Amino acid sequence: MEKNKFSIKSIPGWAVMLAIFGILYLTGLHTEAIGQVQRILLATGLKKADVPTTISEANYTETVESEGVASSASMVGAGFKMVDLKGKTVAFESLKGKVIFLNIWATWCPPCIAEMPNIQKLYDKVGSDKIAFVMLSVDEGGMDKVKKFIDKKGYTFPVYMPASQFPQEFYSTAIPTTFIISPEGKIVAKQEGMAEYDTKEVRDFLQGMVK
Repeated sequence: MEKNKFSIKSIPGWAVMLAIFGILYLTGLHTEAIGQVQRILLATGLKKADVPTTISEANYTETVESEGVASSASMVGAGFKMVDLKGKTVAFESLKGKVIFLNIWATWCPPCIAEMPNIQKLYDKVGSDKIAFVMLSVDEGGMDKVKKFIDKKGYTFPVYMPASQFPQEFYSTAIPTTFIISPEGKIVAKQEGMAEYDTKEVRDFLQGMVK
């Protein structure tokens, strides 16, 4: 009687996929793999960031009230302190007078990783002393983990970690979440989930607020 011969072709497809994902998970590469797939999705242009067509106090009030964030004469995030990857503490209020692009992310978040290359492109095109980028990591593994990730990717946008209690205004049910804050310190746009930011609409919106 002929013995049954083992063949790769006889392995079910789901078992192969499960094995591949298991290997990626054990090696810590699953986040990168998922992020790469989501990056391809962003490249299709189907997930463009939603920004207002005009800046007005009415639009700001409507956005704030719909999200349950109290309007205030003071800057959002007042009192919040951050620390950069060199260990320098920065007061969020010190950025008042600039347009702020605030992105809340983490190294373990595939959608965050997916959108970072196009945020870097946006930063390269519009980053200036009048437009501040705040890439705020909420990793709990410490600064070394975040710094290692940023250095490996070669990103040059400013990266920070919280150094005080997280402001209520920046709470969100999703990660990543991105806020655009006017020079007056008001939230004028909010995007929950990954999106493509290196678009003409976003560039024009940011530069249109520069004073």
